[in-house]
Amino acid sequence: MNWISDWALPKIQTLFGAKRDVPENLWTKCPACEQMIFHRDLERGLHVCPHCGHHLRIGAIKRLDYTLDAGWQRIELPRAPADPLRFRDQRRYADRLRDAQTKIGMDDAVAVAHGAIEGRRAVVAAFEFAFMAGSMGAGVGEALVTAARLAVLQDAPLIVFTASGGARMQEGAVSLMQMPRTVIATRMVKEAGLPFFVVLCDPTTGGVTASFAMLGDVQIAEPGALIGFAGARVIEQTVRETLPEGFQRAEYLLEHGILDMVVPRGEMKATLARLISLLREPSLAPAEGDLAPALAEVAILPPTEPAQPGA
Repeated sequence: MNWISDWALPKIQTLFGAKRDVPENLWTKCPACEQMIFHRDLERGLHVCPHCGHHLRIGAIKRLDYTLDAGWQRIELPRAPADPLRFRDQRRYADRLRDAQTKIGMDDAVAVAHGAIEGRRAVVAAFEFAFMAGSMGAGVGEALVTAARLAVLQDAPLIVFTASGGARMQEGAVSLMQMPRTVIATRMVKEAGLPFFVVLCDPTTGGVTASFAMLGDVQIAEPGALIGFAGARVIEQTVRETLPEGFQRAEYLLEHGILDMVVPRGEMKATLARLISLLREPSLAPAEGDLAPALAEVAILPPTEPAQPGA
């Protein structure tokens, strides 16, 4: 019986029982419709659910790759003080920051790059929500100021993709001071006569919404993005009223005039390229300088009810 255990059984195990190295992330569950999406289909669709159209959250580097033409370059950002207040709760802030840097591979919650969008020069800053919920501290403020200076230097529009939980509580007043600082950064771009576009992604809340994120020359959002300052529960408890359905979602804000357009991820690059052409190339802009008709063409407005007879 030795030949069975010593020779035949190992051969059979080699042929039929060998374990294959199969990646664990081949399938992703859509958080909206809970359908399973194959990883290749997810990448092909720019991380938009093919079943329900839900826009899944993506990282800053992937955002830059989807937006800019091939060959874009990421810039090195100045380092901010790691722990200005020596903050500690259940863990030291310095340890939390170090863990996030190791896990994400970024120094802070914003990546800045320069390149072209369909041949049109641009500077793009993208928030990384996975980095401490995209919270805004001194590092984020420094990144946005650097992006603004680069845009002015290159005579290029500045585009910021926001995805943030607000100010970073571990930096206290230092974090709050980034609100006026980022507003000043936007003024640098506008005073140079350059367009400033903001693309609000899911979620954009707190101090980011209350500062530079609402100061774009054109305000854009991805479908279904959560956008607001305080949470819906806090607002309901304050006003003691039930909020309408879809409150703080991109489509609701578009309907009420807070946004200029809601653009699906697959059309974002072409839309930004067209807006840059309209604002940077006078020959392509409307003769009277009114961009409203042009913006209306690319805006995705909520469906309107058909007119009733006799109305």
